[in-house]
This record gives sequence, structure tokens and C-alpha cells, in this order.
Amino acid sequence: MTRVKKGVNALKSRRNILKKVKGYRHGRSTKERQANEAISHAGAYSFAHRKDKKGDFRRLWNVRLSAVLKENGLSYSKFIPLLKKRNIALDRKILAHLADKHPKTLLKILETVK
Repeated sequence: MTRVKKGVNALKSRRNILKKVKGYRHGRSTKERQANEAISHAGAYSFAHRKDKKGDFRRLWNVRLSAVLKENGLSYSKFIPLLKKRNIALDRKILAHLADKHPKTLLKILETVK
């Protein structure tokens, strides 16, 4: 059987790995083993943080909505059940957007709920 040298394949995989870690700091951007480690960790963190981002945004919407509600004499925890009781199916994202960009519309919703 003939001898197979793997130079081309090794160079190709090394080049692809180092392309992915371009811009990383220190040895992670130049050394193959450290680059591999960095890629695997980055993938794990990006997956976890994509999930975390959804909760972060929900928390942000709650805070924005709560601030506007407090100005109008109603707490967030009382407002949400009132919405459900009146069968108003607006989610927190939409309500926070209304509070930020269209406060008059949110005030009309508040009047309907009270």
C-alpha cells in the first residue's frame, strides 16, 4: 500500500480553526490546541446565552412596563391579572413597546382595565 501524507488535510483543518478564532486574544488566535478549546467553549456559551437572552429581555420589558404603571398608580403585579381577567391578549413585549413608543395607547389600555 502506498504512503499517504496528510499535510494538505492538516493544513486545511488548521486554517479553518484559526479562521474561526480570528480576533481572539493571546495564544487562542495563533495556537491550534488553544484555538480548539476556545471554539468549543465559545459554542457552549453561545448556546446557553441564546437561552438566557430571552429571560433578560422579559425582565427588561417587565421593568419598563412597571415604571410606566407606577406613574399611573398601578403596580405591575396587579396589572397583569387585570389584563387576563379582561381577556386582553397583549404580551409583555408589546406592552413594553407601547409604554416606550406609544404611551397614549397604553393609557387607553389602562383605562379599559381599571
